[in-house]
Amino acid sequence: MKIALFGKSPDEASMPYIQQVISKLEAIRAEVMIYSPFYDIIKPLVKFNSTFDLFESHCDLKNNADYLISVGGDGTFLDTVTLIRDSGIPVLGVNLGRLGFLSSVSKNEIDQAFDCLANKDFRLEERTLLSLETVNNMFGDTNYALNEIAVSRKDSNALLVVHVYLDDKILNSYWADGLIIATPTGSTAYSLSCGGPIVTPGSENFVITPIATHNLTVRPIIIPDDSRIKIKLEGRDHQYLVSLDSRRESLDGSIELNIKRESFKINIIQMLDKDFFTTIRDKLKWGLDIRN
Repeated sequence: MKIALFGKSPDEASMPYIQQVISKLEAIRAEVMIYSPFYDIIKPLVKFNSTFDLFESHCDLKNNADYLISVGGDGTFLDTVTLIRDSGIPVLGVNLGRLGFLSSVSKNEIDQAFDCLANKDFRLEERTLLSLETVNNMFGDTNYALNEIAVSRKDSNALLVVHVYLDDKILNSYWADGLIIATPTGSTAYSLSCGGPIVTPGSENFVITPIATHNLTVRPIIIPDDSRIKIKLEGRDHQYLVSLDSRRESLDGSIELNIKRESFKINIIQMLDKDFFTTIRDKLKWGLDIRN
């Protein structure tokens, strides 16, 4: 079993759990590749009893890993998308952060989850991605997002007008601070904090959610995920921000954004005792009486 291990910038409090991850991978005799910048951070603080290979990019992973383990929070998990790309490598998230919708394995479940991985005692969930096309190809060959694509103001408080077209038909002109196009996976992230609905994975929908809209009758809307979305921007400023998950670039207001469903999907590893609704109840504390 070949496993790629990915992380970013863990704090000192995370080191005992990273040590547990390393030790458990050694115990199940996995062939391990570690993300090189992550290895440089943890090497002085973690004991290794085996020799591990290193990787630096998606080119090192394709055809060389059966699974990828993300160690951190949901932000770390999102960064794995640019590494695995269309390789189909399934991702398991170990949550060392706070909420952890995507990183579903908690700190006290590491050993159990890795045993399940070794025994292939899990299921795969396919998650839809968004794809962004612009004339200047601003995100290069990583022009896709697992959670959301968002446009927003950059350097001022000036109002932003976002003209949105679905399949070349005008949907609305949003007078707002920005706009979010979210996948079902991203419906529990930025979109949710802006009043968007929770959408179950596999529902084949996207959510369009305005950010601080100046028209109170404008609400989030759910659309089919085979829709073609076109966005044109208008406002006093000439530069705006466009983000794909946690990656951001400056956008010239004259550039048109074309968004659609990406041609490939991401495989997420889920333990058999967990599902989307279990995660929602656990993370959002649904059904708990916390009055006392």
